[in-house]
Amino acid sequence: MRRASARENAPEAETTPRLAIDPIDTSFSFKNKAYAALKSVIVSMDVYRSRSEIRLDERQLAQDFGISRTPVREAMAQLEREGFVRSVPRRGIYVVRKTKKEVIEMITAWAALEGMAARLITENASAEQVPSLRQMFATFENGEIRAHLDEYSEANIEFHQTIIRMSDNSVLISLAENLFTHMRMIRRKTIVEQDRVEKSIRDHMNIIEALEARDAKRAEELVRNHALGLAAHVAQYADYLD
Repeated sequence: MRRASARENAPEAETTPRLAIDPIDTSFSFKNKAYAALKSVIVSMDVYRSRSEIRLDERQLAQDFGISRTPVREAMAQLEREGFVRSVPRRGIYVVRKTKKEVIEMITAWAALEGMAARLITENASAEQVPSLRQMFATFENGEIRAHLDEYSEANIEFHQTIIRMSDNSVLISLAENLFTHMRMIRRKTIVEQDRVEKSIRDHMNIIEALEARDAKRAEELVRNHALGLAAHVAQYADYLD
């Protein structure tokens, strides 16, 4: 029987783009720096633009970082525990693309956390904190986009993260942190779909008004419904997740 060659046993070559990696500052733990750098790159990627898998080359990453492969391997293991990458035996490590069901479940969980955060803000936030939310949308007056769409996308993401932080509840903040890191990738994708920007601005203004009025019930309801509206949008239009 003919023995298969090493070339025949090797996985098919993959034509995925190289990650934009900067050398690591060696003043801190190599593993922590590699983890932070890789997570930052993954989160900033448009993971859902296409169905192509994104493979991470451990050897190449170590070379790009200017460090050994051990801290890169340790960073990969941590990212896998957090659900950002997955290891496929004899093939390599790939960036995780969530399924539609997983994305909807994440958004639903976020709706509960952010809704409670809104209620806590009405009860505990200082007089100066809530008005600061309006400043995020100063360049998007009257529902008109006066800046590039990607700038609004970042303002949108910062708004929701700020709602969580302003709850001043350390457990809630901790629970939401990793969840939102996954969600920001899908938020960046969906904000440009089906004229969602205009509705997003209106929703945000209504939320801010409820927070300013210290109306706990309305603020919680508006925030929760805003998040569940994203879940409904994903369910109806995000076929690229299947």
